[in-house]
Amino acid sequence: MYGAAWCGDCRRSKRLLDGRGVDYDYVDLEVNVEAADIAKSISGRTNIPVVVFPDGTHFTEPTDDELGAKLDATLAA
Repeated sequence: MYGAAWCGDCRRSKRLLDGRGVDYDYVDLEVNVEAADIAKSISGRTNIPVVVFPDGTHFTEPTDDELGAKLDATLAA
């Protein structure tokens, strides 16, 4: 997940992932500013968070419902 501490959507998505006990890598774009280019190349936008899944798909600014459904589908597979 690419995000930043100032981003409310990033904090919300992190809270959901943490609450579900999901193991994930967090790339803080305030610390690693070069990674913003990577996040943009993945999503085609400058919006965050960008959440990348093991199957190569990604969400940009997902709602909790979208992220939760994707996690459920990923864990069921």
